[in-house]
Amino acid sequence: MARRRKSQKQILTPDPKFDSELVAKMIHYVMKRGKKSVAERIVYGALEEIGAKTKQDPIETLIRAVDNIKPRVEVRSRRVGGGTYQVPVDVSRERQLALALRWLIQYSSARKGVAMSKALAQELMDAFANQGNAVRKKEDTHKMAQANKAFAHYAW
Repeated sequence: MARRRKSQKQILTPDPKFDSELVAKMIHYVMKRGKKSVAERIVYGALEEIGAKTKQDPIETLIRAVDNIKPRVEVRSRRVGGGTYQVPVDVSRERQLALALRWLIQYSSARKGVAMSKALAQELMDAFANQGNAVRKKEDTHKMAQANKAFAHYAW
C-alpha cells in the first residue's frame, strides 16, 4: 500500500470559445512544448471545418466521435509464475477519455501531407461515422481482450 498522500486532481477550466472541458482537454493533448496558442489554432480550426462540412454543432460531433473511440476494456500484462499473461480489465472513465484523445491525436498527426487541423477534422469525422484508424485501434483493443478472456481470473 502507498504511504504517500494521493495527488489531487487539478480542476480543468473550460475553453473560452466553446465553454467545453472536452475541447480544453483536447487542446492540452494537442499542445507540444507549451505552445498553447498553436494547439488552440489547430483544434478550433478542426472544429470550424467540421461545422462547415457537416452543418451540425461541432461540439456534438466531437462528443459523439470521442465516444466512438473510447475503449471499454483493455489488456494488461500480469506475471504469474513463470509466464506473462495478457489479462483483460475494465477501463476507468478517465483512462477511456485519455486513450481516446491520445489515439485521435496520434492518428491525425500520422496523416502526412495534410495540415494538422485538417487531419484532425478528417479523423474526427471518420470517428463520428465509426470509421478511421482510431476506431480500428479501439476494435483491435477489444478483440485482444476478447481473445484473452480465458485469463480474466488473473485480474485482481
